[in-house]
Amino acid sequence: MRVGFLHSLIRKDEKLLLEAFKSFPNAELVMLDDRKLTFDLRTAPEVDVILERSINHSRAMHALHLYEALGVPCVNTYDVSRICGDKLLTSVALNEAGVAQPEVRVAFTENSAIDAMEELGYPVVLKPAVGSWGRLLSKVNDRDAAESILEHKTVLGSYHHSIFYIQKYVAKKSGRDIRSFVVGDECIAAIYRESEHWITNTARGGRTDRCEVDGELGELAVAAARAVKTIFKL
Repeated sequence: MRVGFLHSLIRKDEKLLLEAFKSFPNAELVMLDDRKLTFDLRTAPEVDVILERSINHSRAMHALHLYEALGVPCVNTYDVSRICGDKLLTSVALNEAGVAQPEVRVAFTENSAIDAMEELGYPVVLKPAVGSWGRLLSKVNDRDAAESILEHKTVLGSYHHSIFYIQKYVAKKSGRDIRSFVVGDECIAAIYRESEHWITNTARGGRTDRCEVDGELGELAVAAARAVKTIFKL
């Protein structure tokens, strides 16, 4: 089997995956650097499956869509990546599946965003709907801060700043959050991400520690994964 390894930079995670592939002698890796690719919309690459590890979200989404249009199966699929890469779509999927999550409001203008924040009650967290690594997050403590941050986002004017995704701030999280990993219908591992700062992403300096997967955590992680699978009847 020829496995297309779609990538940007080769980070530690990619190095571990590449090392793991050595255990599968029947898998031939084809390195696909998304910074060098071109597509002609008609010719499929000579691979049996694509494993997507791109850093840039929009680049990954377009590549997945193009590969699938050429008949090449992808992991993850375009549809799954589209839902999981957009916080708004993820929240909708979790809500439809009845999976617990922090309260969310979505607004399209400064005034309606202020109304949403005051309905939730300060503090709230303002996030870009599409984004990662803990970037462009704002903890909004009061109306003065809200008005200032929303004005900046509106003036900046890009697509990422035009949709206001607002979550209730979770105060009681003991300086950490949990990232879990689901394969099929099993939560295979989880980590704590810890920081003195309210943003615990490792890209922002958060430390990682092992988190034991118990019944409650495993069930919640699998339920969240199933929420996406249910949408596409996977």
